[in-house]
Amino acid sequence: MKIAALDVGSNTVLMLVVECGADEQVRVLADMARITRLGRGVDATGHLDPQSAARTLDTIAEFMDRARSLGAEHIAGVATAGLRDASDGPDFLANVQQRTGLSLEIISGQTEAQLSYLSTQKGLGINPAERLLIVDIGGGSTELIRAASGQAQEVVSLQLGSVRLTERIIHHDPPSPSERETLQALVDTSVRDLGWSYRPDKVVGIAGTVTTLCAISLGIEQYSPERVHGFRLMATEVLRLIELLGSIPLERRKQLPGMEPARADVLFAGAIILERVMNHFESGELVVSDQGVRWGLMWRELESRRAGKTRE
Repeated sequence: MKIAALDVGSNTVLMLVVECGADEQVRVLADMARITRLGRGVDATGHLDPQSAARTLDTIAEFMDRARSLGAEHIAGVATAGLRDASDGPDFLANVQQRTGLSLEIISGQTEAQLSYLSTQKGLGINPAERLLIVDIGGGSTELIRAASGQAQEVVSLQLGSVRLTERIIHHDPPSPSERETLQALVDTSVRDLGWSYRPDKVVGIAGTVTTLCAISLGIEQYSPERVHGFRLMATEVLRLIELLGSIPLERRKQLPGMEPARADVLFAGAIILERVMNHFESGELVVSDQGVRWGLMWRELESRRAGKTRE
């Protein structure tokens, strides 16, 4: 069985294509990502930017062609905050359906968080007895998942994303001290208002902000999922990276080893979100996961199709 899982985020489009054999082992056929910035301007206008929407649609079509060329028997696709918040999101879905035949599903923040939890549960060898906090920083939102005893207990979606906060707050290059303070205060207030009196045994970070920070920390010239997945990133290192990103102009940030150039303008805000969440929950380190929503979607679809065949 070959399955493709497409994740259309506010900043990045990702697609995973896998083959699952009779032994239930999953073999990756393709794992693709492209920054298209679908969420550009949505926080300010409530509408999709036409160029970003066109670029995202072209990418989805290209990725769909790739999945079909690999023999994918089933293709599932979800979209997150960028389309949740855009008034013309339904029009974009119709364009995707017309051009590619894919019924793209706009999922809630709660569902997004559940998929993130599923990907973590399957992708990292975590003791189910541990109290877990999963942090999924996207372009338009950040999902936090509390889990214990092998199951998610509470999930929230905060309107804190690397693209959203950059557009709202960062107007200098490099960011000014006052902009950094404003970012920190906004994240602190949002997390504090959750009212969670929770101290996790382990924190897991997923999605592009976390994996890119890890790649920069490691000085990876060419991104390597194997080196990033499972890496332990210290809170002190996150602070060092914030100081680095906040002290050099955008063109120099783009040249840092491990940096995706198209992410360089929003990574500072994403790093601030991560650092303040870790600070609030008194975590000195986090485990990095390269397997985000697309992996959770793949596992969900695979289990659903297996259950359907069992019923037959």
